[in-house]
Amino acid sequence: MTEFQEFAQKSMLWVEGLAAVIAIFHYNRLKDQHWKFFVLFLIVIFLGEAYGKWGSFTHFTKAQYYNYLLMPIQFIFFYWLYAAKSLNKPKLFWVLSALYLLSFIPNELYFSKAKIVFAFNYTFGCLILMLLVVMEYYKQITSQDILNFDKNKMFYINLGITLSYIGTLPFMAFFSLLVKYQEIWNIYFSYFLMSGVIMYILFASSFIWGKQNS
Repeated sequence: MTEFQEFAQKSMLWVEGLAAVIAIFHYNRLKDQHWKFFVLFLIVIFLGEAYGKWGSFTHFTKAQYYNYLLMPIQFIFFYWLYAAKSLNKPKLFWVLSALYLLSFIPNELYFSKAKIVFAFNYTFGCLILMLLVVMEYYKQITSQDILNFDKNKMFYINLGITLSYIGTLPFMAFFSLLVKYQEIWNIYFSYFLMSGVIMYILFASSFIWGKQNS
């Protein structure tokens, strides 16, 4: 990795921690709303990533840890936040979550289990998330409260998801092909790291500038 990539990679973990700390400071005013689970989510992800960096992997591999635990937690939480809460379509949440979990079957049958991120599984999960992101943008654009978009928590979350998960979808989907083209891979890897940092800054911003009842 380049010096910039090493810096960005280290920064991402601490920005995740910062987002979790800011979320904790806002917990009391959110504890009666579904946003309290977003606070808990950020804490879990920070602790999970910290374990991924410094933890021991004696009984399971790092690939198993990320692919069977940390990544599913993230995808399913965002499906819940978007479909069940923001879009008010709880049945859609259950359907999309089931489809995502079923995508592990072809992974087990046809793809390598040694990778830190399952390309097929991650790609399918991101495509589902992209559908929800588009639906959320449509909801925000057609809302009567569009002029106050900067006070909407989901605006910051949706933008962060767009830049990181959706923006890096081609990189993760074609990772094994791009690695053969080092210059392109380095550019996209740098974007992958920086978009993750920006996403968690936007998550933190959703607590600072987002309305309590948004």
